[in-house]
Amino acid sequence: MKFLTWNVNGIRAIQKKGFEEIISILDPDFVCLQETKAQPEQIDLEDFYPYEYINSAKKKGYSGTMIMSYDEPLNVFYGIGQEEHDQEGRVITLEYENYYLINVYIPNAGENLKRLEYRKEWDIAFGKYIKSLDKPILLCGDFNVAIHEIDVYDPNAAQGHGGYTDEERQGFQKNLLSDLVDIYRLKHPEERKYTWWSYYERGRERGEGWRIDYWLISPSLVDKVRSVMILDDIYGSDHCPVLLDIDL
Repeated sequence: MKFLTWNVNGIRAIQKKGFEEIISILDPDFVCLQETKAQPEQIDLEDFYPYEYINSAKKKGYSGTMIMSYDEPLNVFYGIGQEEHDQEGRVITLEYENYYLINVYIPNAGENLKRLEYRKEWDIAFGKYIKSLDKPILLCGDFNVAIHEIDVYDPNAAQGHGGYTDEERQGFQKNLLSDLVDIYRLKHPEERKYTWWSYYERGRERGEGWRIDYWLISPSLVDKVRSVMILDDIYGSDHCPVLLDIDL
């Protein structure tokens, strides 16, 4: 089964850039999108996938997640069950017989780290939510943090900036990587590839990016993974997709 994660930086914008053609060519069984920036009635992907689940932010044109699937889940959960953290449409969980699929768009620390304290609170709450689940987990999305030096083009310049502060990196390790495996880095320990580039700094054409989009999986699923690939030749957003192929 193929699982795709992609921060599309606006679902309506990327539909004008060949989104549906790209997905049709890749033909994943599941498509997990972040930063959709749209309310359900603004998303027109009728009959694209038989099952579509949307979690929009209360604030219009902001944040938001979506999952499209060929397989109907047993249950669908929106958010993490905490009202103070569930206003921005950041989490969708699909429950299947043998696993959970979770799509997340984690808050970034913001300009001048103005949301760093909230980010720390969110990480703890989300980590507790993950630990509460009773089946193996496939967790994907935009985590807004690069964990290793190899994950940023210039770690010295990145140090202390949002997405590469000690607090964010340590929170990622403690709250998520204590239970789950960063499967891309496990499979590609030395490969330097990125999933996000700054539009403002023309990062993509300069090859100056960060790896902040992940597939994290339960240790029990590691041996079932066929491949995991960063599809950095696919454009349309300031992020690129990450594709997981796994036997489930």
